[in-house]
Amino acid sequence: MARAAETEEQRSKRHRQRTLFDAVARLYQATRPGYPAEIVESLAATAGVGPGSPVLEVGCGTGQLTGDLSRYAFDLTAIDIGPVMIAAARQHLADAAISFQACSFEDFAATDSSFDLIVSATAFHWVDPEVKFSKSARLLRPGGWLALLAIGERYDDPLNAALGRMWTARSEDKAWSARRPPADTDAIIGSGLFGPPLHRTHRHRTTVPADTALGVENTRATTLSWPADVREAFTAELRSHLGSQAEVTLTLHTSLTMARVR
Repeated sequence: MARAAETEEQRSKRHRQRTLFDAVARLYQATRPGYPAEIVESLAATAGVGPGSPVLEVGCGTGQLTGDLSRYAFDLTAIDIGPVMIAAARQHLADAAISFQACSFEDFAATDSSFDLIVSATAFHWVDPEVKFSKSARLLRPGGWLALLAIGERYDDPLNAALGRMWTARSEDKAWSARRPPADTDAIIGSGLFGPPLHRTHRHRTTVPADTALGVENTRATTLSWPADVREAFTAELRSHLGSQAEVTLTLHTSLTMARVR
């Protein structure tokens, strides 16, 4: 399966956006959701990893998934391109035996066949397409697994519909909401380096403080890319839609895609 080449404009945008989260590490830690225990358990069971297994987490952020992985007593290495994000994760998980490194996956140095599992949660799309699968395959031991997680929020209407209008109004590409990135399963198959992917999804209804929803929407790469006045206007409009409500109800959609290296 052929993979569309990344244009220079797309590459430049991706490289710029993936460094923006460092500026909001504290807000990211306070408001971004974690991952369901059932999904993490499925990940570990499928990969057949346990205490002492060498595991690499790519794009750990402030440690939303890292803490869950640490409970399995893996020989865990967690990397992120943002030094402030890494500092926050270290502080948050100070008692856990984790090797943290502030570096990109492209620059991460490790010998071939070093890991039983490479996992990335809502972060693998920031890695260079020419590198992400080939380097993962090279760093995995024979029979090792690649696991990609993603999580997304869908607020109940009328908030969800209002947010859609707000994002579209501020987007240079008015058709952005109709486009979807290639599924992880398609990308993995297209690499030709892994066996048939396994896919699992999880949905969870929950209620969060209104300020948490504001934080989530202000820690997205697109929001962080806007000029300060645009972000401020967006936040003010979102606050207006929230009105006096203290909480919002939403559905968290989590997916797990895994494949074994050939």
